[in-house]
Amino acid sequence: MCGMSAKFLFVSTYGASLDLAWQCKREGAGVRLHIRSKPDRDVGDGFVEKADDWQAQKDWADVIVFDDVGFGTVCEKLRAEGKAVVGGTTYGDRLELDRDFGQQEMKAAGMTILPCWDFEGSDAFERAMAFIREHPDRYVVKPNGKAQSEKVLSFVGQEDDGRDVLETLAFFKRGWGAKIQGFQIQKFAAGVEVAIGAFFNGKDFVLPALVNFEHKKLFPGDIGPSTGEMGTSSFWCGEIPLVKETILRFRERLAACRYVGYFDLNCIANHRGIVPLEATCRFGYPTLNLQMEGVLSKWTELLPALARGEPFHMRTKRGFQVAVVVAVPPFPFEDPAAFKKYSEDAAVIFKRPLTEGLHPCDVKLVENDWRLAGCSGYALVLTGSANTMLDARKEAYHRVKQVMIPNMFYRTDIGERWMRDGDLLQSWGFLG
Repeated sequence: MCGMSAKFLFVSTYGASLDLAWQCKREGAGVRLHIRSKPDRDVGDGFVEKADDWQAQKDWADVIVFDDVGFGTVCEKLRAEGKAVVGGTTYGDRLELDRDFGQQEMKAAGMTILPCWDFEGSDAFERAMAFIREHPDRYVVKPNGKAQSEKVLSFVGQEDDGRDVLETLAFFKRGWGAKIQGFQIQKFAAGVEVAIGAFFNGKDFVLPALVNFEHKKLFPGDIGPSTGEMGTSSFWCGEIPLVKETILRFRERLAACRYVGYFDLNCIANHRGIVPLEATCRFGYPTLNLQMEGVLSKWTELLPALARGEPFHMRTKRGFQVAVVVAVPPFPFEDPAAFKKYSEDAAVIFKRPLTEGLHPCDVKLVENDWRLAGCSGYALVLTGSANTMLDARKEAYHRVKQVMIPNMFYRTDIGERWMRDGDLLQSWGFLG
């Protein structure tokens, strides 16, 4: 089947796959996008055709793409019906959403995991605080289940006796006790935080892999509240030690459940080895935008090949890529009233036309004008690529400077850590 004639149905939670859907449309494919979240239904208006009821469109589509975790059961049912699907499985959903299960699977795959403890139930906070008082140490707190989407609830302790974690848990209990059903406390590990990911076609990985470095805090220098992500730097590679010791260990497990999509392990690397922190069994954001900067193959050819379990020679750029998130209030917090007051329908103004490296997120097209949509404030991603990380940064930030949105903000240091992190990874032998 030719990519030009394929029809793609994107099923999205918040509209995060708009950029990919728009790219498929620009490659000549038929595209329809369904967004489940009502406050985000206007995301993508004017860019691609929208679908109110995705199930009514499933026979129209040649390929159905799910952009989030939690669709595993639906994807498995569609595959059983003979549909070509890019999306999760019940195993993949559990791997990401159930942290304890994910850690045990990583251990079973031969990886060394950090000591961690799960706390569930109405008295979870009291039991967790009692545990820390009894075992003072430096810890990381991560919510389980759907609360994982609230990135501001993740907390990396700084104190060796856990005092700051105790205070944070007490604060979470007061403000979020009803929403957080469970969380995990993990022992802190020092080193380079690095994520390794690749596409999986239901049978095997489609290499090259993407080695990427997330920048999760709101402000430069890793200061402020945690966000989904404020930017990412990356490079593509083959089976270097970093890839062999991480995602390739999951080859048989992902094949057994016929997982199709992007699979990523976020890890800490140091002189002792690599320890996995968490798995992502879906597209990442802004990782997907960064992949679109670096992948030279047509997405209208890659996605059907993945869905059908066919081998695919994926062509990627050499060198490095950098993605910068441009946001507006109330991001990274949920506050519909603040979005309505400061950001709703605000115009995106371009000082000069951008034909490359511009990725729409929570925006819509109104009479040829880009305007903010949804309610999150996650507006745009700007990307750049070059032979060196420094030049990739320069290109990305040159593009950022061509954009104007009222109250916009972004981090100015995406990719700066590479000089240190790259040297350390090389000295430890992970880059081959």
